[in-house]
Amino acid sequence: MLDVEAEVKLLQEFIIRLGKKNAEGKHEVTFGVLFDDDRCANEFEALVGTLRAAKKKKIIQFQGQMLLKGAHDDVVITLLTDDQ
Repeated sequence: MLDVEAEVKLLQEFIIRLGKKNAEGKHEVTFGVLFDDDRCANEFEALVGTLRAAKKKKIIQFQGQMLLKGAHDDVVITLLTDDQ
């Protein structure tokens, strides 16, 4: 089991790998793409918990408090920092 810091760093790598840069040059990915990625699913026991921890640390941003598969597949997750 990874600690929260390690999981957040890993999350950053997945966002960069699976996403694309937006107009401001920040990496972004939709929740559905992240959730449906096999490697991502195998790495994170609780993806939603890791997303919430990263949001609290202001490493990522997304609309809402909690993301649910299906209902929030199109929600964009933006990486605010590329520091890894």
